[in-house]
Amino acid sequence: MTADPADEHRRATELVDRAVAGDRGAITEVVRTLQDPLYRLALRMTGRPVDAEDAVQEILLRVVGNLASWRGEAKLSTWAYRIGVNYLLNLRRRSPQEAARLDLDVFGDSLLAGLADDDYRGPEATVLTREVRLGCSQAMLQCLSRDERIAFVLADVFELSSAEAAWILDITAAAYRKRLERARTRLGNFLNATCGVVNPAGPCRCARRVPAAIAGGRIDANRPALAAHPVAAGGRTAERAEQQMIGLHDAASVFRAHPDYALPPARLDAIARLLNSGRFPMLDR
Repeated sequence: MTADPADEHRRATELVDRAVAGDRGAITEVVRTLQDPLYRLALRMTGRPVDAEDAVQEILLRVVGNLASWRGEAKLSTWAYRIGVNYLLNLRRRSPQEAARLDLDVFGDSLLAGLADDDYRGPEATVLTREVRLGCSQAMLQCLSRDERIAFVLADVFELSSAEAAWILDITAAAYRKRLERARTRLGNFLNATCGVVNPAGPCRCARRVPAAIAGGRIDANRPALAAHPVAAGGRTAERAEQQMIGLHDAASVFRAHPDYALPPARLDAIARLLNSGRFPMLDR
């Protein structure tokens, strides 16, 4: 059954009112509701879990600190995305691809240069092949400009409408659609020319990238960062996401087919300590 938007808005308003009034339980619920979606957004923008954890910690603190400014002009999650996107677009460059300002052509050349003649058959071949796929799709996003990347992520990963995404970015819907089209065209052309998942004639195969990825330190064979990442309760696993991608067999599905990553518990503990640090007057009432 589809949730009633009016009912959802009423519950969100009541929750935020309680949180602003200093109800610790309500503040915890706000954080719990937003933590995983904001973490997934940060991960797609930063490219690496460690950077996404740092980013989402600051974003959640800004969300809590600004709760009183939410007036219901958008859904609570959409409003939180706006805070998150503003922070992420201004974050200093950290990922190797973004820091080196790699473009898709250079990235594509590096993929093919490290391609083995045969599929990887070593220990944990399935997990490591999946790790390569997940890491590669993250790296592709990093080759886009931040404006193009966030436009693509909001539409084709988070599946938000043009109106919602434009509001998050504080631009017109027409300007947003133009950015999105640029991003889709660039990624679509790259994948169709390179990726064997999207185009069976494409030269690149994830299973043939594993040895080079291990040798270059891009994946850790003993501790895969993405394929073994914790997922939200009841969320998609890496295996299920991969099955959906193969079934869809198109460019957008490559980026959408990530697990429903959850913010690691250790970072949640750190956020809880910060919330109790005296930084938020609402909690001292």
